[in-house]
Amino acid sequence: MSEDPYPYRTPSTPIARGAFIVIEGLDRSGKTTQGKLLADALYSSGHNVRQTRFPDRTTPIGQMISTYLTSSSSTTLSDQAIHLLFSANRWEAAPSILSSLQQGTTIICDRYTHSGAIYSAAKHNPALPFHWAWSPDVGLPAPDLVVFLDVSPENAAKRGGFGDERYETREMQEWVRSFFVTMAAFGEEDGDMVIVPAGKEISDVANVVLDKVLPKVEVVEKSGSEVGKIEGRDSNGERSFMMNVRMMYETLGYSKDKGQEQIEYVAP
Repeated sequence: MSEDPYPYRTPSTPIARGAFIVIEGLDRSGKTTQGKLLADALYSSGHNVRQTRFPDRTTPIGQMISTYLTSSSSTTLSDQAIHLLFSANRWEAAPSILSSLQQGTTIICDRYTHSGAIYSAAKHNPALPFHWAWSPDVGLPAPDLVVFLDVSPENAAKRGGFGDERYETREMQEWVRSFFVTMAAFGEEDGDMVIVPAGKEISDVANVVLDKVLPKVEVVEKSGSEVGKIEGRDSNGERSFMMNVRMMYETLGYSKDKGQEQIEYVAP
């Protein structure tokens, strides 16, 4: 077992609870790198931190998911079946997440429920609408802040390793980005979401991420508020939400000439 890079330290002042910070983004958008830099910065400034990621490929469920993602032969799983496995992978980690937060440790999580629902809905399977994809995660610990690292699918595809896994296709990434930007632009039910342009230098992106996250961590540590829970989505709003996603898809330039420069969108 590898040594914990962030061993727990007794806080000098009482901490109500840790903050739950989720880093989201397209595949190869820099989530792992930025999550590590964020955890390092928070720990260096005196906050207890822990990193986690989904899918967690160390569990039996996670290993099934990994096989599905990395093998083109795993076609016997329906979209609904693999979606529920992703959700189960998060549920099996929920007690550990809650325990860490209640002990005053801030969690930096690489992907979570937003990716779970969005990647499934981006398949455009009529039997797997967005509100259905969201529903298995209702009741899970809710993040205090979601940071979406925004990079165009064109630029993400140029980064090392792109295409190694099932969802790493240009079209899938275009739809995933459209979903995320729509959610940020039209409001979030479960925690705040902020967009950070991630096509810049790694250190510049890290500074912006820290500026967004640190105030939230400090507020949560002092507030004493209970850890929230993921809430359900109203199926009656599905039609208007998907219309907004398709409008965003067009706004980002994906329904037109694929060779044009991608729009760098920043939520208001």
